[in-house]
Amino acid sequence: MDGTITDSKPGILNSMRHAMRGFGVEIPDSELESYSFFLGPPLRDSFRALKIKFKLDNMSEKAAVAKYREYYVPTGMFENSLYPGIEELLKSLKNSGKIIILATSKAEKYAKMILERFKISNYFDLTVGSELDGRRSDKSEVILYALNQYGLVSPEKKQQAVMIGDRNHDIIGAAAAGITSVGVLYGYGSLEELTAGEYKAGYTAKDAAGLAGILL
Repeated sequence: MDGTITDSKPGILNSMRHAMRGFGVEIPDSELESYSFFLGPPLRDSFRALKIKFKLDNMSEKAAVAKYREYYVPTGMFENSLYPGIEELLKSLKNSGKIIILATSKAEKYAKMILERFKISNYFDLTVGSELDGRRSDKSEVILYALNQYGLVSPEKKQQAVMIGDRNHDIIGAAAAGITSVGVLYGYGSLEELTAGEYKAGYTAKDAAGLAGILL
């Protein structure tokens, strides 16, 4: 979802800043963009990185996630917008008979609320995310769970599936699940992140039109 379907950076970073204030760390507006590394990984992993960065021995990842959701649930999740061309792409994929699954490290409950808010939930055959307590937040777990729902468990059947994402966690998760991946360049990751690591995106797309050329 984040960085692929919706530009959720404002809400996520504002929620992160709210959480850090609860532990005595003030992040000024001028520095907020530099925390874009927070976008993409599971929340607990991102807060673990901040705990190390600010030497916050008194901060638990669980408590930080709870503080984050104080802002995110009523406000932050809706400081968000669809990327250009995404709804049209979803409509074309649906009309072509593709099965469309949302596989996100975000809490599944909130992912469904965001899809409803943007009136695009009808395009998705399945929405899979993490549990509120942090279970099933690793991207490979999310992808494998989704594949299992459709019986795509053998290597041959997995060739029918592709994971689309904007960060290396998506590419790594797809590789671990045994499927190919498409990295989008309009999100929060870079071309280098998506193609220069041990696990590389099978394809890249600069926009929704580029995705359509690959998927349709």
